[in-house]
Amino acid sequence: MVKSRLREVQNSWIPYSDFLRICGEGCSDREQGIRIAKTLDESGTVIILGNIVFLKPEQVVKAIGGLIPLPATSPNDPRRKELEHMEKQKVAIDKKADALVRRELWCGLGYFIVQTAAFMRLTFWELSWDVMEPICFYVTSLYCMAGYAFFLRTSKDPSFEGFYQSRFNVKQKKLMKLHNFDAARYNELRKFVTPACHLQGRLPLQFLHLIRFATQIER
Repeated sequence: MVKSRLREVQNSWIPYSDFLRICGEGCSDREQGIRIAKTLDESGTVIILGNIVFLKPEQVVKAIGGLIPLPATSPNDPRRKELEHMEKQKVAIDKKADALVRRELWCGLGYFIVQTAAFMRLTFWELSWDVMEPICFYVTSLYCMAGYAFFLRTSKDPSFEGFYQSRFNVKQKKLMKLHNFDAARYNELRKFVTPACHLQGRLPLQFLHLIRFATQIER
């Protein structure tokens, strides 16, 4: 009944309030009308964008398809095989970079353990807290200045995660250069073979919803 009532509407879109009114006709309460409206939206019978309801989704799909042409690649496209080969290379490079950075982090942990043990011995056996207190203060100040310098150099938070990411990027670039990995070519292939992944960061959620709907229609 609701679908036939919507087909009688001459316009290709109506306000959401009118859509709810049509869905609520013949319903015992307003909540049931809202559930019907949600069901129609999820099934693809209509498309709800904000306060506008498109009654003819196929027209919207054609319009979006004209605005955002997505190049398709066949499974036998040589660029797809090239991308798969480069992705395997990049996975190996990332694993190697991660292992190198984690080795540095373990060395850093060892350094802090040795330093703490040395300060404890100097405090309780060799010297006294009166002597070690200013030393600990200046060492802590040096660490604070090192963290501030790290932020100025990398624009990242002076945290363990920020240090890891910074060192990982450095190791990754060195390994890519060592193995002659063309990062620009890799990104170009990704944009060509999987364009939807790169459009997601630039399109509003409403357009992504329409793209997904268009894909379902084509299938």
